[in-house]
Amino acid sequence: MYIPCRASRTAIAPRTGRARIAAAALASAVAVVAGTGCAGFEYQEDICSAGEYPALSVGATGSVCVSSKEAPPAGFVKYPQGKVPQQVDDKWDLYWDTHTLDEDGKVIDVPGTN
Repeated sequence: MYIPCRASRTAIAPRTGRARIAAAALASAVAVVAGTGCAGFEYQEDICSAGEYPALSVGATGSVCVSSKEAPPAGFVKYPQGKVPQQVDDKWDLYWDTHTLDEDGKVIDVPGTN
């Protein structure tokens, strides 16, 4: 099999005109995306779907999503007003990982988490 020693001139010719502009534009776009880390496009998952609300387990961590038309199931209560988690890992979602409500509705530390 014959292997040429030199590449053809067309294979090593520099880019000209439109190809050079397109390559520069693509490189610039990649640099912008890499530099910003896609800032502003962060995805946050909701705790519950539309038409539902989260209910807190009494005496332990954990929650369930309940239809807005229903009361919480036995062993669960609505979160205190103003302390309801909206998205996964938001301020209140993290807070309720180490706190809960007792049978009297008082906020308490979850045993073994602090």
